[in-house]
Amino acid sequence: MKNINVKTSKPYEVRVGKGLLENIAREISDLKKPEKCMIISDDIVFSLYGERVKKSLTEAGYTVYEAVFPHGEESKNMETALSLLTACFEAGLTRSDFIIALGGGIVGDVCGFVSSIYLRGIDFIQIPTTLLAAIDSSVGGKTGVNTDYGKNLIGAFHQPVRVLCDTDTFNTLPYDIYTAGICEALKYGVIRDGDLFYAIGNGDIEDIVCRCVQIKADIVENDEFDHGERQLLNFGHTLGHSIEALSNFEISHGHAVGLGMLIMTRACENRGLCEKGISNEIEKALKSFEIDTDISYTAKELASFAMSDKKRKGNKITLVIPEKMGKCVLHTISTDNLEEFISL
Repeated sequence: MKNINVKTSKPYEVRVGKGLLENIAREISDLKKPEKCMIISDDIVFSLYGERVKKSLTEAGYTVYEAVFPHGEESKNMETALSLLTACFEAGLTRSDFIIALGGGIVGDVCGFVSSIYLRGIDFIQIPTTLLAAIDSSVGGKTGVNTDYGKNLIGAFHQPVRVLCDTDTFNTLPYDIYTAGICEALKYGVIRDGDLFYAIGNGDIEDIVCRCVQIKADIVENDEFDHGERQLLNFGHTLGHSIEALSNFEISHGHAVGLGMLIMTRACENRGLCEKGISNEIEKALKSFEIDTDISYTAKELASFAMSDKKRKGNKITLVIPEKMGKCVLHTISTDNLEEFISL
């Protein structure tokens, strides 16, 4: 097992290794005494791991409740959040109790949001079961739900008290879900570590997870509340969110981010803002994981959906520009110019 410390306003530890689910109680015993806890998960993940986690905690003396919602992006909304809050009230959770987010990014985001507003904030523990959640959404404290106006537009910054990443859970992932996480890993390589980019697909998955988490921890520690450097983590996301919406979420978040990185890098190369050849490297990496890189949406369609992106400030939007492999910078443009900027 490997540990990464995240030094935010509420410091916590990310533990990465195999077999952590076998004794979750041992992994949290130094944090939380055997009181009440609520496991929040989706129907697929709970069927795989829920009873195992529940058994470990119950045998250690915790009083365990569970709240399970249907999997999928369509559940990431206020209705689900309200139902989970109701479950917490009915269980009688107090501020000394805690919530466990058992699942992928959707579960973690919704659970984190619920824990941030229940009793004005109680502790929660992230147990990510997808590669994408392990390296990205489980770390950094961003929580939220979607609305008809866009993704993650209602939420809060609320750091977990611990993240437990059992890499054995990746073995049950469908290939397309696994490669969605690969796209986020490639993002970390482009923005901060070229060696990481080229190691993905060949290196040890535990080492890759740890390197991605360390990069995110370093950035978040410098800019916890997303006013500057943390926006580098949005590489591929502005257009990725547009691609998700335009596909009616048939294209997953991770794959959409991969395509968003590709479009943005091509646009930057065409404008002399990026070292030539980076887009080819990104496209080659995506194709090596059987990700379709054909993009059927127009610049006008992509720019239109990007107008609801939460990163927009007035008539300005900040783009992440890859100057070269392993180094990205922030570049602010007028929203009126976004369509022209990404037109190829």
